[in-house]
Order: sequence, then C-alpha cells, then structure tokens
Amino acid sequence: MKTTYLMENEEEVRRLEMKTDAAVVTSFARRAGLEQGMRVADICCGAGVTTAILAEAVGESGSAVGFDVSSERIEYARGRYGNGRTSFVRADIREPFGEEGTFDFAWVRFALEYYRKESFEIAGNIASLLKKGGILCLIDLDYNSLNHYGLSVRLETAIIAVLKQVEEKGNFDPYAGRKLYSHLYRHGFSDIRAEVGAHHLIYGELNDVDRYNWIKKIETISGHIAFTIPGYASRDEFLEDFKVFFASPERFTYTPLIACSGRKT
Repeated sequence: MKTTYLMENEEEVRRLEMKTDAAVVTSFARRAGLEQGMRVADICCGAGVTTAILAEAVGESGSAVGFDVSSERIEYARGRYGNGRTSFVRADIREPFGEEGTFDFAWVRFALEYYRKESFEIAGNIASLLKKGGILCLIDLDYNSLNHYGLSVRLETAIIAVLKQVEEKGNFDPYAGRKLYSHLYRHGFSDIRAEVGAHHLIYGELNDVDRYNWIKKIETISGHIAFTIPGYASRDEFLEDFKVFFASPERFTYTPLIACSGRKT
C-alpha cells in the first residue's frame, strides 16, 4: 500500500514544530473532554510535539502515545520527546493497529485531509483504539488554501485549478473539515459537538512562520505532483506570483477550521 505523505520533505519536522501552538492544542483538547489521568492516542503525530503537549495536559497520572507512518519522524520524536509517559509507535492509520491497548482519548488534527478517499474508514479504524465512552476528537481545515482576497484573476484561476488537481492526483481533501461530524455520526458516536473558527487569519505584515509554512507547502506539493497551471508558463512563475501576492500587507487570507468530538458508544 502506498504510504507517501503529500508534504514529505527534509524540513517537515521543522515545519510541524514551528506551526504547533501548545496553548491552542491544550484548549481544543480540553473543550473536547481531555482530563487528567487519561491515556491519549495522538494520530499522525509527526514530529511528536503535539504528543508531548497532550501528555503534559493529562498530568503525571496520564500518558500519550504518538502514531505516525514515518519511521524517521518516529525516531526523531522518541529522541526529542520520549519519556516514561510519552511514547511513539510507527503505524499506517489505514491498517489495523497493533497491540497498543485501549485509550481514553484520540486526537486527530490535520491528518484526514491527506486521505480524501479513505477518511471515513480511517476514522473507524482509529475508533477501534478507544475504550467504550472514549472520546474521538477530529480537527481539520475546510476550503483549505482557497480563501484569499486581493488575487489577480490569473492567480485565482490557477490556485483553483491546482487544488483540484491535488484532490484528484494527491488524494488531498480541501474540504475535510465539513465531513468530520458525519464521520462521527455514521460511526455511532454520541454526545457529538462541533465548533468552527479561523485557523489561518493572515492580514497586514506577513510573519515568518506563515511565510515559511505556506511557501513550503506549495514548493513541496508541487514537487510531488505534476500540475497543469493555467495562465503560467512554469511552476516557478506561478510560485513567484503567489509569493508577491502573499507578501503584500493588502492581502487577506483565512482558512476555516472545524473541530468535532464525540464519545464511543
């Protein structure tokens, strides 16, 4: 089974660590029902920083296990964040999990967007890790990378065309967020709650983290997928045009974030 991650690149650990805000992670997890003493599964844990944050949130009586398909990222996470209450396991979330036991809480943030075709089945697979009454928290973006104001007609047309090709060729889902409630409902979860807010909210002067995160995403994805970019002679011309737009303090960019959580029945 193919396991290539659409954002795979030599700097992915750095990008994941840069964009992770401990206060935001803890706040979302608490609202979903995370409590002291819980055993937590962090699905698609990447660099391991979120696993460490969740382990801290459940206190000395709790623990967290991070799961990721990348052996390299798992080894990095073990070396940087592993301890008596924080551990890491290599796993392909499309396949049955091993003998890791059951969990009180499963955290899945910005993962299902990379599995457009399999996301519902993956949610069910993750649910198998939970004990009865355990909480599954799904968080993802909606209308991902498509909400900008101040684009030229040429650049807007190209972005829409490129995202459509990422869907079709890369199994990426720009609309993953709106499907999360349905995943929980169809898998029989109870006490489902949903909230919507802005993840990216970018206007005025561009900060270094947003600049790095967005440009790195475009560079990496375009390195994995051969696009047809209407209105542009090359990928480099398209990328330079986007950089000029994105660097302008006139630009307005936002991305809706949807969080849903429910209890396993």
